[in-house]
Parts: sequence; C-alpha cells; structure tokens
Amino acid sequence: MAASRRTALITGASAGLGAEFARQLAAQGVDLVLAARRAEQMEEVAAPLRERHGIETTLLAADLSERGAPAQIHAELSERGIHVDYLINNAGASSGNLLEDRDFEVHARYLELMVLSVAHMCHLFVPGMQERGFGRVINVASVAARIPRAGGCLYGPSKAYLVHMSEEMHLTVRAHGVNVSALCPGFTHTEFHAVAGALEMKANSPKMLWYDADVVVREGLRAVERGKPVQISGRIYRFLDPLFQSVWTRRLFRLSGP
Repeated sequence: MAASRRTALITGASAGLGAEFARQLAAQGVDLVLAARRAEQMEEVAAPLRERHGIETTLLAADLSERGAPAQIHAELSERGIHVDYLINNAGASSGNLLEDRDFEVHARYLELMVLSVAHMCHLFVPGMQERGFGRVINVASVAARIPRAGGCLYGPSKAYLVHMSEEMHLTVRAHGVNVSALCPGFTHTEFHAVAGALEMKANSPKMLWYDADVVVREGLRAVERGKPVQISGRIYRFLDPLFQSVWTRRLFRLSGP
C-alpha cells in the first residue's frame, strides 16, 4: 500500500510568502490546505498547482484577526478527516502605532492576528503531530524581531514573541518528531510593502537588502527539516544578526530613539 501524502496548512496563502510556500510544498507532492481572507486569490494559487502536481487542495476562507477563526479551521479539517503535517503560520500585516492610534480595538485585532492566532493554531494542531510522530511548524517572524527600535511598538514585538515561542516549542516537542522553526526574513519582494504603503521606502533602500520570496521560503523549509529553531533568511541578514544581538549595537539603537 502506498504511503499517504503529507498535508500542509498555510495561512495567509493568497499571495506573497504564503503562495510561495504553497508552490514549493506542492512541488514536493504535499497536499495543501490554504487559509486566507481572499477566496478568489487562493483559487488562483491552487488551480495551477493541482494541475501541475496532481495534489489535493482545500481552500478555507478565514480572517485570523477574529478570535474564533483557528477553531473553525481545526473543526472543518477534523470533520473532513484531514491531518495537518506541515503548519505554516504566515498570515500577517503591517501595524499602526500603539501610542498614536487611539482606537485600541484596532490594535487588539492586530495582536489577535499576529500573536494569539499563531499560538492558537499551534495549540490546536501540534498535539496531533506529536501523537502521529511527525510535524513541521514554521512561524513566519521577521528580522524586526531581533532588535528593539523606536516605532509603532507592535510589529517587531509581535514577531519577537513568535521567535521565542518557536524556540521553546521546538525544545518541547522535538523528541516527538516535530520540528518548530521561526523564519525571520528581511526585506522581501512581495505585495506586503505595497499594501503597507511603503513603496517609496522600498524604492529608496539598497537593492542588496531585498530577497525574492522563493529564496526565503526555500531557506525556511530547509531549516525546519534540519530542526533549526530560528532561521535568519538572506546571507546579508545572517551576517548582520550577530551585530543586532550585540549589547553595544543595542545601546546605539536605544540612543537613536526620539
């Protein structure tokens, strides 16, 4: 009897890194569950992958800034008898300013998306991976998690939580055949900066700082297979990261604040 194929659940799968995760995992023969707000865009991602690789695809419209979304995804997949082997927590967005934007409900929904939904997805899906003796979890963080800086006080701190949670979870579950990794990209060519209104910043920044999505995803998948709990994506960022962690560099960043 042929072994059953693995299944990957990818959030934020309608574009950007999520779509690239779908392409690379489909090329490995992994069936896909794609979850995002935009159903039509998910189908645009899924259709050519079904045709090219002969995989199964399941599309779930979900807004992970809503408290009940992870439980709804889990319940839907349980009802269909779909076990998740790869969990790619990729859904995310740029942030506002915690101190200047006075509607805290907006911030609460943002933290639901960036922090609580990821913890909830791990809470729901990782125990099943432990029971089956196999699992791969990638939590998409950012190099912004690696050093505090003056700013909106939301994006970097939320990504820092994902890094630390991933490290601790990896230590907790690796003996059960489950690897957990925080993927920390720097500037990446996706639609993220256009949506965030940061195209001018992108145009004015050095090209050497920008990486293609396929590079970031390839490095992330390789890292989680190797059991690496934190992957800094991009050679230049791997070079810079030890400097970011230096106590002297951190002092300079503190001095650079307003």
